[in-house]
Amino acid sequence: LREPGLNLRVVQLFRDPRAVHNSRLKARQALLRESVQVLRSRHRAEPRGPARHQQQHLLLPPGLLGGGRAPQPQHRAEFFLGGALEVICQAWLRDLLLARRAPGWLRRRYTQLRYEDLVREPRAELRRLLRFAGLTVPPALEGFVLNMTRGAAYSSDRPFLISARDAREAVHAWRERLSRQQVRQVEAACGEAMSILSY
Repeated sequence: LREPGLNLRVVQLFRDPRAVHNSRLKARQALLRESVQVLRSRHRAEPRGPARHQQQHLLLPPGLLGGGRAPQPQHRAEFFLGGALEVICQAWLRDLLLARRAPGWLRRRYTQLRYEDLVREPRAELRRLLRFAGLTVPPALEGFVLNMTRGAAYSSDRPFLISARDAREAVHAWRERLSRQQVRQVEAACGEAMSILSY
């Protein structure tokens, strides 16, 4: 970030963790390997030494881990997905707190973008991002962004499909698909980061 020859800028994209969890649950098998890698990254980052109190996984269905046993095969994907989202939210919180306390030179090179803001106001957010990066907004790029976020339909069955769709429907799709318990669990695991991000 301090290298003058690079003029590096960082844009960090966030999304409502409830929506993230909903999308990850729909694509659970495709994301299983990635979730295991995320969980392993937490264990590599933890300090070694005497046994420490292990944080309870908050994003697990009730009764998933009975008596400290490994999860049942039918619940294994949810176990890894839930644990991975916790790790992601903890990393977000560290980033958010770092950005909040950062010196001016770092704050000038870093900005945040909420997915929901991009979907609601694609032109304004695109202009803000390109202004931050010191770039102009080509008309074709504005057209592309509008096409990708204002398509004719929204396919909730394929959350990671990159295509023109009405992304505004994706913003609140989690409200129809997650149970109240799942929502409470995500909010408990990610509450601090959600508060800073105004979710």
